[in-house]
Amino acid sequence: MKDILELYLAFLRIGAVNFGGGYAMLPLLERDLVQDRGWTTTQDLTDYFAIGQCTPGLIALNVATFIGSRRKGVAGAIAATLGFVTIPIIIILIIATFLQGFADMPVVQNAFAGIRVCVCVLIVQAVLRLWKKSVVDKVSLCLYIGVFLMTALSGVLPVAVPAAILVITSGILGVIIGGFRDNNDNKKEAEKKS
Repeated sequence: MKDILELYLAFLRIGAVNFGGGYAMLPLLERDLVQDRGWTTTQDLTDYFAIGQCTPGLIALNVATFIGSRRKGVAGAIAATLGFVTIPIIIILIIATFLQGFADMPVVQNAFAGIRVCVCVLIVQAVLRLWKKSVVDKVSLCLYIGVFLMTALSGVLPVAVPAAILVITSGILGVIIGGFRDNNDNKKEAEKKS
């Protein structure tokens, strides 16, 4: 029960500062869950983000659910998910209940302008971290360029390719490319033994 409560409280704290969601949360999640708590690895966290991108719902919420599940099964997934959404739900209920025209208030608009700048920086930081760990050779660079072009040109292309399709296709290409690499490595190892 102590571990379930710890999961809930950890994600309660993370959910309380979930400005920008998704990729903007990657540096915070990496520091808290990888470096401070050791609950996951950077590689696993990156994988959770990839899976969270192509599953329904918010990326950061999906990541919380995955980590909770990995730590303590279904109970952990529920605790992490509930912890992550508790504070945002309370804040939204208060805003919706008591403050008519909240978003139109000049102080709120100015705060959001500042928050947007911060979120941009967090996203750039997350992209740079993902880049260093993901684009490691010519093949991964080619895959990156292909996906980037498909995304960047989606407004010009006759059909916009959904992000989930890009993630799934990239995963399939990763399996194929990894299979060729493993096969080549096995051949080289067999030749060395001969």
